[in-house]
Amino acid sequence: MVLMEEKFDVTGMTCAACQANVTRVVSKLDGVSHCDVSLLSNSMKVEFDQDKVNEQVICEAVKQIGYTASVHGEKGEVKKEWQNRQDLVESDQRSAKQRLILSLVLLIPLLVIAMGPMVGLPILEGMEWMMVSALTQLILCLFILFIQRHFFITGFKALIKKSANMDSLVAMGSGASFVYGLVGIYQMAYYFGVQNMEMAHMAMHSLYFESAATIVTLVSVGKYLESRSKAKTSDALDKLVDLAPKNATILRNGQEVVVSSESIRIHDIVVIRPGQRIPVDGKVVSGTGYVDQSAITGESLPVEKNVGDSVISATMNENGTFQFEAEKVGQDTTLAQIIQLVDDAGNSKAPIARLADQVSGVFVPVVILIALITFVVWLISGQTIQFALSNAISVLVISCPCALGLATPVAIMVGTGKAAENGILIKSAAILEQLHSIDTIVLDKTGTITSGKPSVQDIKLYTSISANDFISVAASLESGSLHPLGQAIVEYAKDKNMNLEQPENFTNISGRGIQAKLNGHVYLAGNKRLVEENKIELNETVLNDLDAYASLGQTPLIFVEDQNVIGLISVADTVRSTSQVALEQFKKKNMHVVMLTGDNKKTAEAIGKSLSVDEVISDVLPQDKESVIRKLQEQGKKVMMVGDGINDAPALMRADIGVAIGAGTDIALDSADVILMKSSLLDVVTAIDLSSDVIKNIKMNLFWAFFYNILGIPVAAGLLYPAFGLRLSPMIGSACMSLSSVCVVTNALRLRYFKPRIEMEEVKTFTMHIDGMSCGHCAWLVEDALKKVPNVKEVRVDYNLGKADIDYVQQVNMVALKQAVKDAGYIPVEYKEEKKMKKIVTVDGMMCMHCVAHVKDALSKVEGVSDVVVSLDEKTATLNCTENVTDQMLSDAVTNAGYTVISVK
Repeated sequence: MVLMEEKFDVTGMTCAACQANVTRVVSKLDGVSHCDVSLLSNSMKVEFDQDKVNEQVICEAVKQIGYTASVHGEKGEVKKEWQNRQDLVESDQRSAKQRLILSLVLLIPLLVIAMGPMVGLPILEGMEWMMVSALTQLILCLFILFIQRHFFITGFKALIKKSANMDSLVAMGSGASFVYGLVGIYQMAYYFGVQNMEMAHMAMHSLYFESAATIVTLVSVGKYLESRSKAKTSDALDKLVDLAPKNATILRNGQEVVVSSESIRIHDIVVIRPGQRIPVDGKVVSGTGYVDQSAITGESLPVEKNVGDSVISATMNENGTFQFEAEKVGQDTTLAQIIQLVDDAGNSKAPIARLADQVSGVFVPVVILIALITFVVWLISGQTIQFALSNAISVLVISCPCALGLATPVAIMVGTGKAAENGILIKSAAILEQLHSIDTIVLDKTGTITSGKPSVQDIKLYTSISANDFISVAASLESGSLHPLGQAIVEYAKDKNMNLEQPENFTNISGRGIQAKLNGHVYLAGNKRLVEENKIELNETVLNDLDAYASLGQTPLIFVEDQNVIGLISVADTVRSTSQVALEQFKKKNMHVVMLTGDNKKTAEAIGKSLSVDEVISDVLPQDKESVIRKLQEQGKKVMMVGDGINDAPALMRADIGVAIGAGTDIALDSADVILMKSSLLDVVTAIDLSSDVIKNIKMNLFWAFFYNILGIPVAAGLLYPAFGLRLSPMIGSACMSLSSVCVVTNALRLRYFKPRIEMEEVKTFTMHIDGMSCGHCAWLVEDALKKVPNVKEVRVDYNLGKADIDYVQQVNMVALKQAVKDAGYIPVEYKEEKKMKKIVTVDGMMCMHCVAHVKDALSKVEGVSDVVVSLDEKTATLNCTENVTDQMLSDAVTNAGYTVISVK
């Protein structure tokens, strides 16, 4: 069996019944395993066995029931393809609007002529004007029916093909009214001929031309309003598509040429200047710039781009000029992949839609049957043909399969689009529906709960090797490792300007550490399990140190030279500020929170306790994570796994919902169901809340759609007439039909106003140097100007140093900041991340690892201090701090903790 998936364009569908008919006929084909039809995008996705059925057979099957299907064909440039779709939507709206206006212009005089005498208007009144009035009504009605002829063409065509739809109901109702009116004219003509004026007058009251015209006109009002509302469901996609620039500047034969973005090819050199968006993905080959990547990665501050750095499509260059070589173009760009994913998700079906689909598939035939029964029953009960026909027509035109069919897809499309606006890419409607029902969430620690950028905390030596030599050896060994813990040691050595050597016979031992040869010695570096597996004994001192570091929530790495333990390096990863808030929200939702980590049990439990997670599973190898998920599922739990999308791929695939966090530009992750473009667990909370709101909206839509039809059809059939004398005219029925689908779509559009319940903003700081300030008044002017820039929280201006420290959240527009300073009358020189310096504090009085923890805690609480590393052996605390942190501030912090400061360097 060779299964393939193909996308088709389907034309001729006008309502949910059409969608159900196409789905039914294609699904019945031998070899078709899955068929997903979207009324909103007029498309169909079919998964089929190539050995049993092909594209031509599928297209022919659709054609047999009155629609047209064709293979979607090669994907073009995303913006052009989207524009073509939007042009088609706009063209249909213009045509619908023209038909509606013309129909209304003709309907008004028709209603005045037909119903004027009933309300006392002397228009074509009297026996002598009866035939004139009747013929005028006929002509006006014919014009309106001709303008709205698409109802009859598609409706009767579908009826003949045994795939009746909403147009069939409208065509039958309006057509029956017209035919009845036509019979009335012949009766009038006959009675005039035999001079029976009384019967001619009675025949005059049997004209239903105004009903025939009003039915199609009012339904077209609803269809037009519905189409306008449905167009708004793609607002999120519109915004994404608009991120792609229309034109770009490239180098051709050494000359700059402006071309359309879609004509860029791989290896073209693209020139980017300040204020321009990057059209395709590529790599910088010359120049430098600061690029705002917030639209794709969520990074709030512009990222400096130098030669060799990658640039992403749809990001904005704020400062500098550079050239880059195009590497991904057309449908391969990051932006194009995001748009395609969001579009596919919006057009997919949620399981909750199955009931509506099943009802829509039999809805129209059932309504036609009810209308026939209504007509026959009222005739049998002794009512006139006019009375019976009026009720039957009302049943036809009040029934609305569209309300049922639109209840789910519109909400899904708006929901997936809204998720994309918040940096959450949900791959299908089924996933969006499942999200809110998850009861267990499994979180990978490194890179998910934590920042994924650990730093060295402490160093412990057990031989005569010097600290610098030990760090040099450790960093040289870890230089071949891609593990974050190993990279932290390498970065630590580089900060000390140490020269690293290239290790030999490097071997990565998954989940345990590394083994390598350096300067003739064989080294092991990793966790306790690695050492034990190599039959290396750990003395009591080493074991005590391991426990002490683990109790602090740090990860100690053991370094072994020729079977002898030479030292430990304690490394810790910082917990994201948003993670704690997200974990609290998971608990409020009664979710069972599990933390997975490769750390030893003591370290893992220390971190888990500080985060208040429900369960900690430690010493887990990457390949074992999948079995953890499976065991939880075997307990009957619905499990969400949140990981980095690479090492966690098997676990993400096994989970009911796999979430890849911090995916950045790598959005084509097959293992994940949900991709978070930003590195925040709060986005998982937002995704769950959005899912809950979408499902509530769908249930509300389905309730009203079912309720409307269950209530409307019996009333239209005249069930209330015997008891209360109430009945609906066909005109009121058609108005109700139109409003029902408009109400459902409008209700779904409320999701466009969804906002994350919890929005935690991380405050960051950078420094802008400013020329021209000479006094406190200057500083006040600059501060006032900068505070008015969106997302700026706090500004500290020092006119003596000629700088402004700016605290900001989310995205800050650097151009706006510079302009604000210029408007205040001063000159912005540059902006850069807050400058930090390294200081070493020599401390006397530390006796154990608890003393180390006290000193570290005291220094970490000093504002402006970060990356504190305390060494018990060297009696020092090494830290990074900002310029405004004085030596006295550090001394006071240590002294207040009960220790003595010898020196600060």
